[in-house]
Parts: sequence; structure tokens; C-alpha cells
Amino acid sequence: MKLRRLLNMTVSEVACRGRQETAKWWDRLEMTGRTASASDAIAGKSLEHCCRAAPARFFEGVVDEATPRHIGQRMRESYDETVAVADAACQLRFDLLGHRGLTFGDPVDWHLDPIAGRRAPCVHWSRLNPLDPASVGDSKVIWELNRHQWLVRLGAAYRLTGDERYAETFAANVRAWMRANPPGVGINWTSSLEAALRLISWCWALFLFRGSNALSEELFVEMLGSVQVHASRVEKYLSYYFAPNTHLTGEALGLFYAGTVFPELRPARRWRALGARILIEQLERQVLPDGVYFEQSTCYQRYTVETYLHFMILADRNGVAIPPTVRERVQRLVDVLVALRNPDGSIPSIGDADGGWLLPLATRAPDDFRGMFSTAAALFGRQDYAWAARGLAPETVWLLGADGVKAFDGLRPAPPGAPASRLFADGGIVVMRSGWDEGAHQLIFDVGPLGCPFSAGHGHADLLSIQCSVFGQPCLVDAGTYGYAAEPRWRDFFRGTTAHSTVVVDGLGQTVPAGPFQWDARPRARLHRWQSTEAFDCAEASHDAYSRLADPVVHRRRVVFVKPGYWAVVDLLDGRAEHAVELRFQFAPIEVTVGPDLWARARVSEGRGLLIKPFAAVSLKGEVHEGDLAPIQGWISPVYGRRGPAPALIYSTVARLPLCIMTLLLPTERLFAAPPAVIPLLGAATALLGIVPFEGAE
Repeated sequence: MKLRRLLNMTVSEVACRGRQETAKWWDRLEMTGRTASASDAIAGKSLEHCCRAAPARFFEGVVDEATPRHIGQRMRESYDETVAVADAACQLRFDLLGHRGLTFGDPVDWHLDPIAGRRAPCVHWSRLNPLDPASVGDSKVIWELNRHQWLVRLGAAYRLTGDERYAETFAANVRAWMRANPPGVGINWTSSLEAALRLISWCWALFLFRGSNALSEELFVEMLGSVQVHASRVEKYLSYYFAPNTHLTGEALGLFYAGTVFPELRPARRWRALGARILIEQLERQVLPDGVYFEQSTCYQRYTVETYLHFMILADRNGVAIPPTVRERVQRLVDVLVALRNPDGSIPSIGDADGGWLLPLATRAPDDFRGMFSTAAALFGRQDYAWAARGLAPETVWLLGADGVKAFDGLRPAPPGAPASRLFADGGIVVMRSGWDEGAHQLIFDVGPLGCPFSAGHGHADLLSIQCSVFGQPCLVDAGTYGYAAEPRWRDFFRGTTAHSTVVVDGLGQTVPAGPFQWDARPRARLHRWQSTEAFDCAEASHDAYSRLADPVVHRRRVVFVKPGYWAVVDLLDGRAEHAVELRFQFAPIEVTVGPDLWARARVSEGRGLLIKPFAAVSLKGEVHEGDLAPIQGWISPVYGRRGPAPALIYSTVARLPLCIMTLLLPTERLFAAPPAVIPLLGAATALLGIVPFEGAE
């Protein structure tokens, strides 16, 4: 396997990996635990000099004296929440990912996973495997603490209140961290992305705590020396080939931060140029022409938008010219998220979601993108982004200051002018919706590939799956992610086919996991038809995932939206032999029942919900499973590290192929009334030809 991988590498990849492996070897030989000296870092520049010169280089909201007033007067809930998060941090209690009130000891043990009760060894980082839960626990939990984004929340609380407790907590913990994490030693140096995110947090903390007695000259110089160590590590081990996705762009942003905010550092000009070049190049590579992020993940699409918003704002503050294509392509990214946005304002989960943020300036649920929409609205002057944001967000105030507030307030929020139903052909996503109102019906149909061209690591085996909102409320959903490496059995379930609303053949997933971020094969979906009119939408696609069976099976799915009222989903399974077939629907945690007549009822609010009924020329069995463990089914994960039971509706049969199943998805305001009369049309050999529409349908 390794030889085959090596033979497939380009010369440049072999050279890059060779350089990095050689660098690791030298790093291990030189592992002395030294830190950069003040003269190495800032060439004699003082804290006073940097505090005087640097504010013009940083984000306006951080240095704008009006920011506390804007937050306090217009966003009191955010003000209070920021103070509460900072108070908890002073007590060394942290909300990280899906975990609440985590403690890592007093003093903090920076190498501990308190969930698994495991402590990563303090050896050179290249000797550690962060994906080995037996030795390090869940590295995501450890890293989330060590990103030091909670220091930024402490700094925000300090700017809002002037309370020196927050500054003292910051200073004490940064000193403790530097003592416990000498350069190159331990799990907190294993990832270039994590080093870059910590570097960004430190930049913010240094500006937020400027003027505090706790930020002494000595601490400033020591931190700036560590910033140089962080940036040098990132530069040396950029993820050009290891993870050329949000890892690489996040690392590039860290270099751009260090080189732009601290030009006194000797390598600053090189870091700034390198970071900007990577960000500009990767935007073209990672964002498809239609604006879909190439890893097929809404979470990582949001990460990408955040990265480029920071890049553009910081570049503008420092007079760094960037091509106009950057603005254009970032807006395409945001346009996709606006189109995918559920009627209730949440963003549907597609692909992996790790629960993290580039820089969380407010506490938000993983599906709450309002802060990003708000900042994009102010930066680009877009009314539709302001509509999606549902009001000015604190993130915008911190990033753009008074100018951002003025820009947002000058917009008249309005839904997009584009059609409500649309196809993103490059990304393989179909959106069908009745309108832009909060009570709209919406369906998302995945007709794209499994992951991106170079890796399916963050992609799910969800080909031809659907998600659905009725009366504005999410009903059929993606099950989520839950975790990456700590619990392989759960990792495989949540990214597997049985966690998604699609068809399963012979109890097999569309592909087989080959590690936490790999699959043994890359089946593809193909879109055959898309048509959208005032009366209906129709999309048809197929995939070849089950062509690997002894009797190859092709799954073809057609989804028709009869506007504005209901969907018909037609599944055609082409083969020659007998197969076990499951038509699966994964719901949000709502009430779902199925009767002997196969009518299923999913309640989203009092009296309203979704009726589901399949029609076939063979006998079907309908069941609802929730919270099952053997096998695992009927679970969702709303955020990384947390899971809960949720209904999975399964219609199953064993039949000789070919087979056609036509399923009606009918939003109704009279969920528990008698269902409508729908008559299947049978042809020769009892083949299903269609259905006679119910009363009131067309």
C-alpha cells in the first residue's frame, strides 16, 4: 500500500515530504526545549512601541473604543454571555465542542483528555499519533483547549468590563502553557493547523489585553518569541500534501497574521507573502465554480468563509492588495450557504462537522452561521446576507468596528433574488423549496461525489440522500458526525449509509471505511436530469456504489417537487438477482410513528408534520428504530462529542430486481387525520408505473 502510494506521488510531493521528514529528524536531535529570545523575536522593539504602532494593523473592533458600547447597548445577551464564559474560564471550566463544564485540573494539564482520562506523552511531537485513542485519547478535545480561543473570550470580557481578573487569568495560563509545552514537545505541536489557530488566538489576546497591568513587558516579549516559534513550525510543516484543505488555508492564515501584525519579526515579510500566496491559490482550488466547497461539507465551507473574511479584513487594514477574484469567490461560498439555509435559519449538516470555529467571538450552535452572514453582509454590502443573519451580530462588531455597524445598519435585509429552487451542478447539490419564508418547505438532494477529488476524508457515504424541512422545521436530517478517532464504531456509523436518508442494499454501506478519514472505494453519483419550472422541480441521479456486488446493482433516484405542496421520490434498483432492500429516512429528534398501512407520521409542531407512504409492487415492512445499539441505528449527533436517539424510519423488503419504490412525502396541517387516498398504478408483471394523485393534488 505504501509503495503504491509512493509511486502515485509527484516529484514535488516526494521532495516536500522528504524535506519535512528530514526536518523532523533534525528537530528530534535538537530537542532542547529552548524558546526564542527577545532579540530573536522583535529586534529590540518594546511592548510600548507595539501597543502604539500595532492597533492600526489589527481589526478595528478590537481597538475601537466604541465596541463595548455597541455590544452592551445593542447585544446585551452577547455581553452577558461573554462575561459568563470568561467567569467560567477563571474557574478553569470550559465548554468545548459538545462537552460542557470540562475541567483539566488546577493547574491545567494541557495534555489531558478528561473524557477518556488519558494523558498524551510528553515526547517529541513526531513520535505521537494523534489519531491513536489508546495513547492520547481524543486529540480533538485536547486541541480544542489548546487552541486558546477561550483566551479571546477572556480578552473580550476584559474590554467590555475592565475587570483585571480576566487579564490575570490570561497571563497566568499563558505562562503555564509555555512552561508545559516547550517547542516540539507533546501533542500540542503535532498539528500545524492547531499551532496556527493558537497563534491567531494569541494575536487577539495581545490586543484585547493591551493596557492591562497583567500584560507585562516580560510576558509580551516571551509571547512574541513563542509567536515566532509557532509561525516557524507552521512554515516548516505546511500541509501541502498531508491535508491540502482547511488545514492548509488555516495554516496560511496563521502565517499571514504573524507576518502582518508583527512586521518587526525578522521573517515577517516572508510569512505574509507566503500566507497570502497560499490563500489566493487555494481559493481557486478548494472552491468549485458554483461556490460549493470541494470537501462536500457545510461545516468546512463555513470554516473557509471565516478564514477568507479574516484574510480580506486584515489585508485591507494593512494595505495588502488582493485580487478582486477573492471577493467574488468568497461571495459564491456564502451564496451557497444562503441557498442551503433551512427556513428556520439553521444550516443543514452535509458531510463531516467538527464543531469548531476559526475564532469564536460568540457562543453558537454548530448550525448557527448568523455571525458569518452578518460580517459578510457588512463587508460586501449584501442585503440577502443581512436577511440570513437576522440582525447585526457581535462577530461583526469585533471584526469591523463602528464602520461595520454603520455598513450593516445601512442595508435593507431582503431574501435572495435568485430562484428558491436551484442546482449546484459542480458540487452536486439540488435545493427544492416552496419559497424564502420562515414556514417554507425545503428538500436538499445530494447528487454529488463522496468527498473531494484528492480525498474523501470528510465525506459521508450518503449518495442520493435527502434532507427535508416542512413548515419551516427540519424533519429529515443528516445524522451528524459525533467524533473522529476516539470511538471507531460510532465514527463508522455516523458517516455510513445507514445514518442517511437513502437506499441500502443487502445491509451494506455504499463503501467500506478504511480508517477514520479513508474509504476503501470512491463510488460516484451522476446527475441525469434537472428541470425547474413554476409548477414543479425534478432531479434524477444514479450511483454505482453497489456495482461491486456479485449481482451488480445500480440505484437511480428521481425526486419531483410538486409546488408548493409535496414531493414524490422514485427509487429504481436495477439488477437481476434477489436482494434485501431498505429505504431509510433519518429524522430529527421528533415524534415519528408508522402504521400497518405503511403511512408514517412525523410531527414537527402541534397538528402539523410530514406524511410518508411508499408504494411498490412487492410487500414492504415499515419500522421505526430509535437509539438501537445492535446494530447501531436511530441516532443523531447535533455537535461533536454528543449523540442522542432520533427516529429512523425503515421500509424493507427482499425481492428480485429490478424494483421500483415510489414514496410520497406530504407536508400536512392535519397530521393525525385520515391520510389521502393514493392509488398505485401497476403494469405488466405487477411493475409499479406510478400513482394516482390524491384529492387536491395535481
